[in-house]
Amino acid sequence: MRLSQLLLPCSLFLSLIVPAFAHAHHEHLTEEQTNAPVDAVLWIHIFLQAAVWGILFPTGMVLGMSKSRWHVPLQSAGIVLTLGGYILGHAHRGRAFLAGIHGIAANIILIPIFLQVALGVYLKLHIQEQTIRPWVVRVHGIVGKSYPILGWVQMLFGAIAFRGYCRGGHLGQCLAHYIMGSAFIAYGTILAILLLVGERWIRRSGKSPEWWDSWVIFLWGIVNTFTEHQGGAWSPKDMQHTVLGVLWWAGGLLGILLSRNNQRTVVPSLIIILTGWAMSEHAQALMISTRVHTMFGYTLMLAGVARIVEVSFIVPKYHPLTEGHATPDDNHSEHTLTEGAPSSGSVDYSKAESAFRHLPPFLLVASGVLFISATDEELRFVHDEGMDHVTYILIMYSLAFLIYALVVSRIRLWATSGRNASNSSGDEGSIELTDVPASKWYAPVPSGDGEPSHVIGDDE
Repeated sequence: MRLSQLLLPCSLFLSLIVPAFAHAHHEHLTEEQTNAPVDAVLWIHIFLQAAVWGILFPTGMVLGMSKSRWHVPLQSAGIVLTLGGYILGHAHRGRAFLAGIHGIAANIILIPIFLQVALGVYLKLHIQEQTIRPWVVRVHGIVGKSYPILGWVQMLFGAIAFRGYCRGGHLGQCLAHYIMGSAFIAYGTILAILLLVGERWIRRSGKSPEWWDSWVIFLWGIVNTFTEHQGGAWSPKDMQHTVLGVLWWAGGLLGILLSRNNQRTVVPSLIIILTGWAMSEHAQALMISTRVHTMFGYTLMLAGVARIVEVSFIVPKYHPLTEGHATPDDNHSEHTLTEGAPSSGSVDYSKAESAFRHLPPFLLVASGVLFISATDEELRFVHDEGMDHVTYILIMYSLAFLIYALVVSRIRLWATSGRNASNSSGDEGSIELTDVPASKWYAPVPSGDGEPSHVIGDDE
């Protein structure tokens, strides 16, 4: 019997014994419980879950997308380890923690884990090929691709629980910093994917990257405009945040109009620059907080400037459009992303251009890390520990380097593993794939013995 077929009953068995290891969550804590030392069991839980959700599961997801034979073993190991980490999280002694969202999410996150196991076992049975299986493939892919997001959110919840942050009047600030900071990191990650392996997808979509950027900025601006002020007197911060919302939807609307017909535009970059400038001038209670916010603003402004340079000067040199593929108002310039070039056409970058294109996404990731780390509670703790802003900012930049290294390495793994291994033709400066024939979102592929073993179009 295959490992994946054995995994479901084993996982269900573990889910039954987990409650036996659980300890009660606390509604009130004494100072002695709060200041108790952290024991080895809890440290193992922290590092184990960070490794599984931050490295192992994203790697397995990527291998699933490339149809690598290592996908199932890696995800199976990750599920077993995360269940072990769940038990350790309830079995530790020493420091006690207030009941919070981290514990609730730890139970909720078991649902997609067991769902993914069940879907994976079903797919290995290769039954109902023409009816149910195609939809199971799609659901399996969606759940699998949610793992990096689930892991990131739960790790943030874990850090909040560990320090006891975001309670009472601090909740609003935590939400603002963690949501917006995570959004910048996601923005940088998606931009890195598009720059490294997404050129052909952009052409097929018929939309320039700035069209998508502008829509997100536009919609987020509408939400921000009407949610920042909660009634009562208007404070300077309320005014700044609300006007930033107006800036985003107004600028996003202009970006949508200018990026029609696959045109490139610098409007999203200008909005990033203005947002960074506003954040760099944001008044703060502590000097260290002012310095960290200033560095966050400068980093965001530099990301916007770098993106303008990338859009204006380091664009891919596509082949001219062929007959019958022109679109209305298309100026056929290098700043237009349209379909119609020969299938063998490759993107022409110099080494310097390929290197520069990493700068905007990395700076977006770095700005996101800085913003997440700039809440009043975090910086009050850093200030009380006697750390200066230079040391703290350098630590955050080091973390940004690690996150971006993980992103780039997973992108490269996708481009060089599984079904992409024989199609990879890039050099060290960039990743390029030769054209793969288009296919339906679902199609069974026969294995060596004639049994359908993989599915094109989604991860299994």
